[in-house]
Amino acid sequence: MKKRDDESFVNGVDVERLVQTIHAVEERPDLALFTFRARTEWIEGAHARTRIQGFSGAGMEDSSRLVPFEGDEPPVLLGDNAGPNAVEAVLHALGSCLVVGFVYNAAAREVRVTRLSLSLEGDLDLHGFLGLSDQIPPGYGSIRVAYDLDCDATPEQIEALWEHVKRTSPVLDILQRPVTVTVEAGDTARPAPPNEGEGA
Repeated sequence: MKKRDDESFVNGVDVERLVQTIHAVEERPDLALFTFRARTEWIEGAHARTRIQGFSGAGMEDSSRLVPFEGDEPPVLLGDNAGPNAVEAVLHALGSCLVVGFVYNAAAREVRVTRLSLSLEGDLDLHGFLGLSDQIPPGYGSIRVAYDLDCDATPEQIEALWEHVKRTSPVLDILQRPVTVTVEAGDTARPAPPNEGEGA
């Protein structure tokens, strides 16, 4: 197995494998189809735990990972700070996606990155979530991303890289484009038992 200090690695990315993956998908488009899965269980109060493990993609099933992710609310929102809340997790997802997109695409262009950090802020008005207004959306009204970057590219190359990353980021696309989401009872869903005396 190659080590990350091998010449084929740029920014910790195996560029040779990255190119091979691109060529494989070009030859077999079905390899690009992925289904990611998560299972979220309520713990108590605002605390929930999401387990991320199996996914299908590249023509196979993979269950090698088991990644727990805690979610909660801050005390001011009736939680116990056991983890980030759901909208903070969205910022995490967006930041992670943009970082991966930039580093991978920089590596493909042989641009070496020595520092990259993102600061993300999202503005949210609780009137929508609390059901106090039909005019205010329950989600973010705006998100701002600022980056701190050091790499061996010109300002023009950096701008072109970010334009490409924004155009191809899955999470940014999810946030900017309407996505079909269905909510329905699963196989393990059970109706609550009737109250005593009900139906008598």
